[in-house]
Amino acid sequence: MTKIKTDTKPDFPLTIENYKLLIIGFAIIILGFLLMIGGGSENPSVFNGKELFSFRRITLAPLVILFGFGFEIWAIMKKPKNNNEE
Repeated sequence: MTKIKTDTKPDFPLTIENYKLLIIGFAIIILGFLLMIGGGSENPSVFNGKELFSFRRITLAPLVILFGFGFEIWAIMKKPKNNNEE
């Protein structure tokens, strides 16, 4: 025998938990872009390569951004915990 749904509540693909995780992932991506800014020089005729090509801007910031995008994908794909199942 098949069970008939009696509730009229629509089933949305994403839950509140997914949206919270999406906001966290977006904040991680913004943090990565904030780590990338800077490195300019006051005098345009002076090139400061050590500041511009630092570990933070070349390695750390892109890794943080990639982690943020991976976190976003996981947040979208995460299935909600359904406590109402019988």
